[in-house]
Amino acid sequence: MAEIIDGRAMAQKLLARTAEQVKAIEARTGQAPGLAVVLVGSDPASEVYVGRKISQCRKAGIRSVEHRLPADTAEQDLLTLIDALNEDATIHGILIQLPLPKHIDAALVLKRISPHKDVDGFHPVNVGRLSTGTGGLVPCTPLGIMMLLDSVIEDYRGLDAVVIGKSNIVGKPVAMLLLEREATVTVTHIETKDLPDVTRKADIVIAAAGAPHLVRGYWVKPGAVVIDVGITRVTDHDGSTRIVGDCATHELEHARAITPVPGGVGPMTIACLLANTVQAAEMANDD
Repeated sequence: MAEIIDGRAMAQKLLARTAEQVKAIEARTGQAPGLAVVLVGSDPASEVYVGRKISQCRKAGIRSVEHRLPADTAEQDLLTLIDALNEDATIHGILIQLPLPKHIDAALVLKRISPHKDVDGFHPVNVGRLSTGTGGLVPCTPLGIMMLLDSVIEDYRGLDAVVIGKSNIVGKPVAMLLLEREATVTVTHIETKDLPDVTRKADIVIAAAGAPHLVRGYWVKPGAVVIDVGITRVTDHDGSTRIVGDCATHELEHARAITPVPGGVGPMTIACLLANTVQAAEMANDD
């Protein structure tokens, strides 16, 4: 029977540590770390995510500032807001909730954020630092994935890891983090040939394709550790809906350990966002 890696429990521990760090920073500087959250439009899923992030900020003692803009906000107006937040010394982290409306260039917007306040870790400077192993703010989901893996793996050296999905948000950065630990990493994508055979060789499988139940039991060798990043709402025959991941979890009892969906990677992503905000505040105070 595969061990279930409890992301909710790990996230609560990380949030508790973050809250203690927030108290220490406030006692030392007289100011709590500040996170600006920018939401353009009213995408229902984005509304839920933003609400969760703000709620956790408050629990940890981080000062959250919301900027809710209409869907027809001009790109230049959003850039002007980011410029102001970059200059605001009370704001240590800036989060632009994605996706943005189609008329706004997301790459341009994310690049406008100061690398020191880029708590999502998407700025090209932070991407470069990650790829060269020279510090910087690490994207939240990959950072959370590594913490989940660390709970069951002590030594990555020589392990074979397969990352399913090459996104800039998850696939590529988590591959770089695994390489830093001396794992041998294969990144797969939609054009990868014989994906089940490639995956079956892995000691670590990270499924981040956004394809419900893509990874079947015969894809995974006995004793492998599986991180399921996927989260998709599906409708059953009776009309009811449920959240599923990229892995057919019921077929993976032979794995060593696996993350559940929900309750695995998701909670860690938000916890790591807050941890990154505290790190950004520490870096600002050290300047």
